[in-house]
Amino acid sequence: MKKHLLAAVVAATLCAALPALAQNIAIVNGKPVPKSRADALAAQVTKSGRPITPEVSNQIKDEVIAREIFMQEAGKRGLEGSDDYKNQMELARQTILIRALFADFQDKNPVTDADAKAEYDKYVAANAGKEYRARHILVAKEDEAKAIIANLKKGAKFEDLAKKQSKDPGSGANGGDLDWANAKSYVPEFSEAMVKLTKGQTTQAPVKSQFGFHVIRLDDVRDAQLPKFEDVKAQIQQQMQQERLSKFQDDLRSKAKVE
Repeated sequence: MKKHLLAAVVAATLCAALPALAQNIAIVNGKPVPKSRADALAAQVTKSGRPITPEVSNQIKDEVIAREIFMQEAGKRGLEGSDDYKNQMELARQTILIRALFADFQDKNPVTDADAKAEYDKYVAANAGKEYRARHILVAKEDEAKAIIANLKKGAKFEDLAKKQSKDPGSGANGGDLDWANAKSYVPEFSEAMVKLTKGQTTQAPVKSQFGFHVIRLDDVRDAQLPKFEDVKAQIQQQMQQERLSKFQDDLRSKAKVE
């Protein structure tokens, strides 16, 4: 009779303990470590794109237990009462709350495929037509540009003169090469002179702009090579989402009464 009673007591105790064990990932120095901590950490790992394998699950468990051990030690030393801890906790609270605000705005104001397509169509309209591949040599004075043109007529190589004399650090090192671009990419004075050239032709007079004096050579012309919508849709959506978020932030700042 006593054996049966003891067995019943043990069984009842085990049954009562099972739910508690299921809720905790471990017990450290007598203090339960809730499974919710591991779940929260696993959620962050999943968001980063890493799958939760058995190995990763064990790493998460070890990390959660280690944090509890260190937290207990910090508690023993009274560090929670320090000004440094309180200040950092306040900054962390602000960061998390602001991040949640921005995430909430983006969730409620998504960039749809239609939004991205409309933005893409604007880009196509602005960049369709011809693309030009030109070289230029930029100098500060008109006389310098005239001397360069004279040297070119005598047989000097455009690329060599660009490397030696051009004040444009971006293209000068590449022999003046500006790569393929729409004419609208340049200042009006440059564009107007460039589009009048035929393939292989160089400007016969210096072209003045806000940057100085240019000597321009047109290397080639082609129909604009624009990316397909599906290839750039993700980038467009990301950029538009960031622009909307920036506007949201600016609107909040402008509406706030700061004294």
